[in-house]
Amino acid sequence: MADREAADGEPGGREKRYYRIGEVSKITGVKPYVLRYWESEFRWMAPQKSRSKQRLYRKRDIDMILMIKKLLYGQRYTIAGACKKLREMGVGNALQTGELAFETDHRARYQKIRDELAIIRAML
Repeated sequence: MADREAADGEPGGREKRYYRIGEVSKITGVKPYVLRYWESEFRWMAPQKSRSKQRLYRKRDIDMILMIKKLLYGQRYTIAGACKKLREMGVGNALQTGELAFETDHRARYQKIRDELAIIRAML
């Protein structure tokens, strides 16, 4: 049971609805001051705040932080480059709908569709 609490953050395996900045920092490996800075650079990444002005992150906010971390640290994007990449990926809409549209290579996507259509035509 202790493992479920550690993994899910709640007793009984329930997932938490909101996480504080310290918890998000531990989950993502990004220091709290960096998270606060990213809020100023990635305008859409502003978490909700409690009455006591504490930042309250949701699961999808954590997913976005991990994506930003991957772009900045893993793929070596600049902040401006990461902002542009995320816009191309449709992250603005993703936050509203709760889904991420990570289709980045449109040419490859259209080529795949053309190939599938060619196969269908050949079958007719």
